Amino acid sequence: MELRAIIVEDEANSREILRNYLAKYCNGVKLLGEASNITEGLELVQKQQPDLVFLDVEMPFGNAFDLLDKVPDRTFETVFVTAYNQYAMDALNNHAAYYLMKPINIDELIKAVDYVKEIKEKEDALEGQVLEAKTIRTEGKITLPQQDGFQVLDVSDIYFCKADDNYTEIYLENKRIVVSKTLKYFEDALSSYAFARIHKSYLVNVGEVVKYKKGKGGSVVLSNGKELSVSASKKAALLSFFK
Repeated sequence: MELRAIIVEDEANSREILRNYLAKYCNGVKLLGEASNITEGLELVQKQQPDLVFLDVEMPFGNAFDLLDKVPDRTFETVFVTAYNQYAMDALNNHAAYYLMKPINIDELIKAVDYVKEIKEKEDALEGQVLEAKTIRTEGKITLPQQDGFQVLDVSDIYFCKADDNYTEIYLENKRIVVSKTLKYFEDALSSYAFARIHKSYLVNVGEVVKYKKGKGGSVVLSNGKELSVSASKKAALLSFFK
């Protein structure tokens, strides 16, 4: 699969290094152009409609998040390239597929490109098809700890779980249950069932997913009409549940 990519980076030397690394080590990446600031980057995105944008964080006339905010319905994947690791959480929250530190590690660059290819290939394979989950296990029960004991719940009745600090909100068809356990606890407890961690805040019952949207980072629509965001770093794992 060929990925159509652009580089948005204010340092000419950094652009040259990344350009050369992509040409030498990353087969299947076609570089469409380069930009040295946010304004040029936005114009290039709108003109070329790339699959992948390598994006520096701090640049003249704004930062990477300013550019992403101006493309609310973006379908491209983003790989952040920066010398400042304090931006890692912002990158994840803005649906970056990968986060590369300068100086760029070649192995990490290859992983980033391969991951974006994996996402695109799975999205293309499902394009225009009825979203159908593979044969998956949803039958079973889970206990929810409560102050006076525990509640027993059918796993298949859960639509999704939402993180709320050290609590988790469990959403059923017409009910919400709050439990004093982290979302990671339920991710582990439901690991043998068809539940996918699609975001730092969401764990979904894959059997209830009826639609997948690319859009800004991606999202899923559940059978009850609820739409939930999908982090770019979680896309491949989610899509692997479907035929």
